[in-house]
Amino acid sequence: MASRTVVIGAGPAGLVTAYDLVRNGQEAIVLEQADKVGGISRTETYKGYRFDIGGHRFFTKVGEVQALWKEILGDDFIQVPRLSRIYYRNRFFDYPLSISSTLKNIGPIDSTLIVLSYLKARAKAKLKPEREAENFEEWVTERFGQRLYRTFFKSYTEKVWGIPCDKIQAEWAAQRIKGLSLSKAVINAMFGSNDTKTLIKEFDYPILGPGMMWEKCRDLIKEGGSTVEMNTRALRIERTGTRIDRVIVQQGDQVSAVTGDHFVSSMPVSALVKRLDPPAPKAVLEAANGLKYRDFLIVPIVVNIKSLFPDNWIYIHSPEFRVGRIQNFKNWSAAMVPDPEKTCLGMEYFCSEGDDIWERSDEELIRLATKEIVGLDLVPDASFVEDGTVIRQKKAYPVYDGDYRQHLAVLQDFMQTFENLQTVGRNGMHRYNNQDHSMLSGLLAAKNILGEKHDLWNINVERSYHEDFTKEQWAEIKAQKEKELSAVG
Repeated sequence: MASRTVVIGAGPAGLVTAYDLVRNGQEAIVLEQADKVGGISRTETYKGYRFDIGGHRFFTKVGEVQALWKEILGDDFIQVPRLSRIYYRNRFFDYPLSISSTLKNIGPIDSTLIVLSYLKARAKAKLKPEREAENFEEWVTERFGQRLYRTFFKSYTEKVWGIPCDKIQAEWAAQRIKGLSLSKAVINAMFGSNDTKTLIKEFDYPILGPGMMWEKCRDLIKEGGSTVEMNTRALRIERTGTRIDRVIVQQGDQVSAVTGDHFVSSMPVSALVKRLDPPAPKAVLEAANGLKYRDFLIVPIVVNIKSLFPDNWIYIHSPEFRVGRIQNFKNWSAAMVPDPEKTCLGMEYFCSEGDDIWERSDEELIRLATKEIVGLDLVPDASFVEDGTVIRQKKAYPVYDGDYRQHLAVLQDFMQTFENLQTVGRNGMHRYNNQDHSMLSGLLAAKNILGEKHDLWNINVERSYHEDFTKEQWAEIKAQKEKELSAVG
C-alpha cells in the first residue's frame, strides 16, 4: 500500500530519499527553504559562469550510490583529471604529499628534522601505554611527529575551523586523514602513486556542475507524480508523543500544514529539535544549543586570462592569507566558463556568521579576494580581475569540538525514539560526511520506509568510503612501473 513521506530539505540526502521512494511507487513531498535544489552540492550561476559551493567530486566505493548517479545523470558525466596542491611558505607542495615535492620545497635540513620528529613520536608511542588521542593535535602529533604537524596540519586546520587544534576532537582527524603514513609515502614515491584517502587520479563530474545532478533528480521526482516545493520553510513540526503528525510550513505570506505517514529531515538536527511542538525535553534542547557549525563563503572572480594554473583546487596553508582554498572551475569542466578566453576562480573563506569576514560587504570581499590572488602570484596584477560575486553558506560544516560528542549522543538517543521520523545527511546527523555518504543515508532511509531495517547512525563504520586502491589496482601500478623501468634499462 502506498504511503506519503514528507522530506525536509532538497540536498543530496533528501532528494535521494524521495527519488528512491518514488521509483518504488510511493508518494513524496520535498520541502526546501531555498530557491535551488542541491544544498551545499548545488551549482550557482553568475553572468553565465557556473560554480560549486566547495567543489564536489563524484567518487564512491558504495555500489548503490554509483549506480544511482549513473541512473539519474547517465551520459552527462565527464571524466576529470585530478590535480591539487598545497601552498605553504611561498611554495607549492603536491597533495597528497609526495616525497620528491616535499624534499624539494622544504630542503634537506627541515626534511631530516621532520623524519627525526616522526621517529621520536613513534618510539614514544611504543613506550607508553596505549590510549586514544583526545584531540586533533594529539592524534596527528602521535602519528607523524610535532614538526610535520606544525608544517602541514596546524595552520590550515585552524583556518578551516576557527578554533585551536587542541579543541578539535581526534575522531575528526581519524575520519578525514585516515590511511596517511610516512612509510606509505616512501612506497608511493617508489611506485609513482599516492596511496591515501584522496589518491584517485580522475573522477566523474557533471558537465555543468553538481547542481545538474540534483536538478535532474528533482525533475524525475516530479515526473513520478510527487512534489518538490521550493522557498518553503518548515516553521514547526507537530507531534503526538513519539509520532510526527504534520509540518507547518511558510511559503511567502501563506502558512499551511503538510501531513504524511513518514518524515525524513536533512535540516540541521539542532534546528529540528527546536521546532518540535510540543517542545523537546530541556536536556535535549540544551544539547541542541551546544552543537556548533562553521559557515563558509565563496568569492567567484572572473579573471581575463585564458589559463592560470592546472589544478582543480589549491589549499592555502599559509596563515598570512585569509583564503583557505581556491577552485579553478574551468579545470573541473570547460563548460562552467562561458568565455574560453577567461578563467573563473572560487576564493573560499571559512568563517562564522557574525565574524569579520562574514560581515564584510560583497565589494570588500571581492577586493580582498583580488588582493590575495595577486599576493599569491597566481594572477599578475589586480587589473586582470574584471568581475566577481559572493555566495554565503550558513552551517556548511558541523564542528567536532570538545563537547560535540556528548551533545550529539543526547540528540541521537532522542531522535531514535520517534516512530516515523529519520534524520539524514551531513547536517541532519551532524557529521562531516562526503556527498556519497549523504546520498547513502537518504537511500537507506527510503529502504527503512519500504520495510527494511538499517541503522543510519552507523553508516560511517559499516561502509568503506575511502578512496583507496584495491590490491588488483596496486598490482597493476607496480607491473606498469616495472615495465617502464625495464624499457629504460
